[in-house]
Amino acid sequence: MTRVLVVDDDPVQLRLTAEIANRAGFKPITATGGEQALAILRDDPQLGAMILDLVMPDLDGMGVMEAMRREGITTPVIIQTANASLETVITAMRQGAADYFVKPVAPERLIISLRNAMKLDALEAAIRAEHARKSGTFTRRDMIATAPSMARVIALCAKATKSTIPVLIEGETGVGKELVARIIQGTGDRAGRPFVTVNCGAIPPNLVESVLFGHKKGAFTGAYADQAGKFAEANGGTLFLDEVGELPLDTQVKLLRVLQEGEIEPVGASRPEKVNVRLISATNRRLLNLAKSGEFREDLFYRLNVFPIYVPPLRERREDLATLVDHFIARFSAEAAKRILGASPAVMDLLNGYDWPGNVRQLENAVYRAVVLTDGPFLDVQDFPQIVAQAAGREEAIRTLDRVQAPPSEPVHIDAATARPRLEPVEPTTRDRFLAEDGELCALSDIEREAIAFAIAHHGGRMSRVARALGIGRSTLYRKLHEYGMAEGLINDAA
Repeated sequence: MTRVLVVDDDPVQLRLTAEIANRAGFKPITATGGEQALAILRDDPQLGAMILDLVMPDLDGMGVMEAMRREGITTPVIIQTANASLETVITAMRQGAADYFVKPVAPERLIISLRNAMKLDALEAAIRAEHARKSGTFTRRDMIATAPSMARVIALCAKATKSTIPVLIEGETGVGKELVARIIQGTGDRAGRPFVTVNCGAIPPNLVESVLFGHKKGAFTGAYADQAGKFAEANGGTLFLDEVGELPLDTQVKLLRVLQEGEIEPVGASRPEKVNVRLISATNRRLLNLAKSGEFREDLFYRLNVFPIYVPPLRERREDLATLVDHFIARFSAEAAKRILGASPAVMDLLNGYDWPGNVRQLENAVYRAVVLTDGPFLDVQDFPQIVAQAAGREEAIRTLDRVQAPPSEPVHIDAATARPRLEPVEPTTRDRFLAEDGELCALSDIEREAIAFAIAHHGGRMSRVARALGIGRSTLYRKLHEYGMAEGLINDAA
């Protein structure tokens, strides 16, 4: 239930306003003065909105809003007062008020104002978070994490920012491991510097080394120019290796060297290059289990697991669910140009009763789909057909509704996650010219015969050019043509 702070020195008006907010589904918190209101705002920055009286004895409403702006408190403010002068309205709006009305106010007007203010605040928060994410200044205030189970995560992030110690973030798919990594970067001394993300599970095995460390021109077929790797891109900043458990074993050896020596060796390079990178890794499977099974190098595991952080799944932090839903509704309704005020109580009961095996990412996609489907001002149960089907245990219905993004039938803890089959490099379909069909090396005479035939075809049978290209005299070329039975029909036509 969204909390609303009601501030008024008149006890009758305070009680009436709080009762209106309570009947509209909000949880009112009351204060009788400006100083008390500021103390509540400082202790509880997650308040949905504040209904503020302008005229109070200790600290008036203008003073409260000025202090809020000075301290960076962004709670939406709705002004109510008995003074209806235009100058007062303009001053209040310039101080950042979201709405303004004169006492006494109709309950319907107050409720609409509250909902609009909260929707605007959620949209502004989403914009601020996106801007902070792109600028590398993402902090704890930009992430929705007020649940008690997230307190340890936030505390560990604060400690991790004080050094460049390698951090390993573990958690199920979709819990927000990248956001945790961005908090570590955005609140440390590398804030604003490059934050490079690499999904290790999405890179073909034969390209992993080139993607991470880069390559030099001519290092392999297709390397037409020097290419900087992800480590070089993140130099001076942070490199986030997502799904680090999917790295091939040979690449793990080279990553271990980077951690030990602080230098990389691009493919085809003659000497290593120094890099200054803060490494943060993430995995949705226990690296310790992979190390025990031999799928991950044990020495690399101990290098990465210096500072582990476990991010709990959404089912263990349900206190954040309502705020997350409001956040996604504000963001997606703005993108879809729809006026959606929120989710109905029946929807919140449905979402709170679901286990969310895909965690926050699945919730985000479910709300996005619901925003697109709905035609009303509030999301209703019929806008979440997948979740309804899951809750009823009808897996076949879910597959019919959405075959592409069907979520797992039940949560899978990272300790029980099975190993993902590793992709093997695709072998070339054409046979190497130096190998016979049985895989053995061809005889030198066969290789020489094939080279001469290729040169003749390449130069159109002009023997002078063929001889020069092969680095032999024309007499030697003719002798070999006779030796390999290739002279007939060629010498007479030679240029």
